[in-house]
Amino acid sequence: MIETIRFGAIVVLVAGGLFFTLVSTVGVLRLPDVYARAHTASQADTLGAGLTLAGVALALGWQSATIYTVLLLFFVFLTNPTAAHAIARSAAETGVEPLTDEEGENR
Repeated sequence: MIETIRFGAIVVLVAGGLFFTLVSTVGVLRLPDVYARAHTASQADTLGAGLTLAGVALALGWQSATIYTVLLLFFVFLTNPTAAHAIARSAAETGVEPLTDEEGENR
């Protein structure tokens, strides 16, 4: 019974991670400017990687590799948003303007 629940949780976590990674990939390919792309890369990709790594940690059980997986999870949660912020800040400092519509509002 417990193994069935554990297996179901692993499947849900990995499927959720794959879904958010796919959403992030589509967003990076389809969004119009660097600011929107950095946003989707930092939000959806971090969640996708986090859910997938949580599923892997749950699948591994109580092993030493689980500790490394959890440390990798925290590393991803710290570095993905930081990298996206650095990219957006660099774009702003070099003068990259966000795309706007005809009325001058951001899309």
